[in-house]
Amino acid sequence: MEDLAYRRLLDHYYLHEAPIKQRDIARQIGLRDNEQEVLTVLDEFFVSTENGFINPRADEEIAKYRKFSEDGKKGAAKRWHKSTNGEANSPPNAPPIATNNQEPITNNQKPVVGATKGSRLSADFVFPEEWDKFCQQCRPDLNPAKVFDGFKDYWIAKTGSAATKLDWLATWRNWVRNQKQEKPNFADIARTTVPGSTGRDPALVKLDEDSKNVSPPSPEIMEKLRLLRGK
Repeated sequence: MEDLAYRRLLDHYYLHEAPIKQRDIARQIGLRDNEQEVLTVLDEFFVSTENGFINPRADEEIAKYRKFSEDGKKGAAKRWHKSTNGEANSPPNAPPIATNNQEPITNNQKPVVGATKGSRLSADFVFPEEWDKFCQQCRPDLNPAKVFDGFKDYWIAKTGSAATKLDWLATWRNWVRNQKQEKPNFADIARTTVPGSTGRDPALVKLDEDSKNVSPPSPEIMEKLRLLRGK
């Protein structure tokens, strides 16, 4: 679980390129039930600052990526000759240039209505709260985070056209509905129904205490038992 928490924290860090706030981070990376493991990894492998937790090694990679991106922009500006208003002049018959006002496409963006082209599930896709709520309402017998881990691993590993979907939310709903009911964990049942079951069963403890107060049988009874055994 700590290994999984570390990889998801790094995914979250690279995705947002910003310090991690400790509050509610376990839920954001889909490990709501393992908050202690998440915080342990955060304290051990990240550095706490007044702005949140940072990872110096990841910051180096992010800085390299930003420099690479900035150098690419400068190279494009030289090739296309920037005009005085700061906009690039496209070469003849070039496709339109995306402007700063264009809405970005995010990993959690909902499919456009009427779209006909599907997409694969991104490796840095984070468990959405909407998906979590649906699983809790539709199948309260399941562990949402555990189901999502299986869902994500399956679709990322899958190849071919079957791995592209037009509506990933609909795919998630069908996945949740088709999940087999989890078998009861009798150890968990015992922990919740038998007081003090984390140690020895109270009934056995009482038998041990009672045995200490029992006096040995009389010689007459022992003799009768000996005769019975002989027969």
